[in-house]
Amino acid sequence: MQMLMTHHFEKLTEEETEFLFKAPALVSVLAANWDHQVSRNAKDEAIKLAHLKTFTAVPLLQPYYKEVEKGFKDNFETIVEEYAPFDEEKMDALRRELVKLNVVISKLDKEYAQTLLWSLSKFAAQVKKSDRELLENFIFPFKLPGLTD
Repeated sequence: MQMLMTHHFEKLTEEETEFLFKAPALVSVLAANWDHQVSRNAKDEAIKLAHLKTFTAVPLLQPYYKEVEKGFKDNFETIVEEYAPFDEEKMDALRRELVKLNVVISKLDKEYAQTLLWSLSKFAAQVKKSDRELLENFIFPFKLPGLTD
């Protein structure tokens, strides 16, 4: 871990820190879940986004995303295996994991916590949007007011 991150994560246990590095994969799997499965497109988008965040995230979070990227694909695949076939019971369990994330993030300093929550929210929205756009472009290759805008 880089010195910058050590400062931000000093109040966390090693387990909490690892959980925090797994957070983008957790939110991605939840966002990518459609029709009780995760599409290849959503997985690819999430992996690509984890890489892009290493240099496009706000400077405060770039070291965090550099650590996240190292294990992102493996974390993503492990989470999918653990929670598939994404029935209601498994989805509730995944949501409970994300509630734990709030507890961990609450231990961070306020500015870092707010920035991280905002970033994770945007991360999930982009993964979710990638699947929607693929579906829309396949079924509705042209814009339909009120439906695809």
